Amino acid sequence: MRKHKTIRFFILILVLVIQVCFLVLTILENYEANVWSVSILASIVTFLIILATRFLDLHHEEYDYEKLSVALWVPVGGLLCYQLHTTTDLSNVVSSALVGLGASFLPNIKSSSEYLKKIPAAIYCGTFIGMTSMAVQASILVILVAGLVSGLLYILSKNIFVGVGGKLGTIAFVGVVVLVIINRFL
Repeated sequence: MRKHKTIRFFILILVLVIQVCFLVLTILENYEANVWSVSILASIVTFLIILATRFLDLHHEEYDYEKLSVALWVPVGGLLCYQLHTTTDLSNVVSSALVGLGASFLPNIKSSSEYLKKIPAAIYCGTFIGMTSMAVQASILVILVAGLVSGLLYILSKNIFVGVGGKLGTIAFVGVVVLVIINRFL
């Protein structure tokens, strides 16, 4: 049980730190704000997020993880979206929508299969990775590794932020940011 709490805590802290850092850097880059006001804003946002995760019912109490066989579809979705976007005249948003639409029909292959019902969400999560800007040095390898990192987060975050919108995009965002950070230090 302690291991599960540690994993949940790590995922929450990882998401919190990356989101707050992104918010701070966006404000500093796009607005003429001084560091102190941005620091105060970041502190308030961090405090509110900690309160929300502590007192709102955002997680299931049981500790359950997604299966690896489902999470492996995250990089597949990323690669499909990336290939569709880079080899055609379609925008990354339309490419993501088409891959997601195609994935939504997978459960129709065998409607009684619980496994097939889980695949569309994993593929759609991956399409957010496939929409990565070329400014992030996007390539098939980058998309694949970011997809694998996001797949790991997908496994670990099954019962975190249940019912909260933006979970799949956040998983993809964190996966890409982790890869960019690792890339910068290597």
